[in-house]
Amino acid sequence: MTGINRRQFSLLLGGVLISPTLLAQTGGAGRAPLFASAATDRNGLHHLQMVAQDGSVLLDHPLPQRAHHVDLHPTQPWLAAVARRPGRYIDVVDYNSGALIQRVEPDAGRHFYGHAIFSANGRYLISCENNVADGQGRITVRDIEQEFSKVADHPSYGVGPHELALMADAKTLVVANGGILTHPDRGRDKLNLDSMRPSLAYIDLHSGELLEQVEPPAELHQLSIRHLDVNADSKVVIALQYQGAKYDDVPLVAMHQRGQALQLLRAPDNVNRAMKQYCGSARFDASGRYAAISSPRGDLVTFWDSRDGQYLGQCKTRDGCGLAATTLPGEFLISTGSGRLYRFDMASQNRQRIKLDANLSVAWDNHMTLV
Repeated sequence: MTGINRRQFSLLLGGVLISPTLLAQTGGAGRAPLFASAATDRNGLHHLQMVAQDGSVLLDHPLPQRAHHVDLHPTQPWLAAVARRPGRYIDVVDYNSGALIQRVEPDAGRHFYGHAIFSANGRYLISCENNVADGQGRITVRDIEQEFSKVADHPSYGVGPHELALMADAKTLVVANGGILTHPDRGRDKLNLDSMRPSLAYIDLHSGELLEQVEPPAELHQLSIRHLDVNADSKVVIALQYQGAKYDDVPLVAMHQRGQALQLLRAPDNVNRAMKQYCGSARFDASGRYAAISSPRGDLVTFWDSRDGQYLGQCKTRDGCGLAATTLPGEFLISTGSGRLYRFDMASQNRQRIKLDANLSVAWDNHMTLV
């Protein structure tokens, strides 16, 4: 990690230096669950896996196609694995028994965008979808108590809704409209790069009303708003992906608080260029103050202070994309496309590789969920 030393960071934490406590002390040892992620094995087969703190596999659920995001139910031992765009399934799996609770499929003429979440009370499954006929984003709400039947279908107020999250009030959604038009007949081709309009939209979960919406400046309309996270103060951190010219050097991180302008953030020039115009995941730490942003194409993860948007440093991690906050402030898990897992502590600047089962030979997908 560069750009901030250990003493500086300890002062930022109020003078308390975080010790490199072992992960086992944060939630039990042995076969207690650690994280869940979608994965692809060496034969090209796709899985939903949950890994224990000793590195063994607690759950290995086969998936019909590649998945992207995995969400954890707040009260049930359930994981929801969401198909990668333009996929058409969400598998809800009991991670204790391994049973498939439900395979959710979109209506005809729809596909998922890779992200879905459970509501705070656990009753609803909320997903980002594409309405293929007009290319408009939709937010679909399904009632778990009614066999996952669709009970609401809201506009996302943009094109290409990707990641979504609930704000601290548990009734407002924040949605990253990436702005990129696609069509299943064209695979993952981007069809509107000259006219794309990414946005961050705040939507009432129950009524579907648009409460607030912000966009990048017009000259940065190709700065796709893709991934986000929200802290307890309802501050949003955003990972951006640029779709413009390869030589452009643009901000790749943003933060936002309702009622304010979008705050675009740049890392130091050499770091910003090293991020290769692509950030893949965003997560706040346990304190909600510090944010990690992964850049798998740049083989690094950057760290930011949400109070003032200050860049704090980086951790070099080859093809690292998946992020999860542990229970310790300033500490993150990082998963990689080469099947490695690390714990990174901001205070000690220590990146510790977590030993996984020798038979676990997979590529982790872009996101991970702490269980």
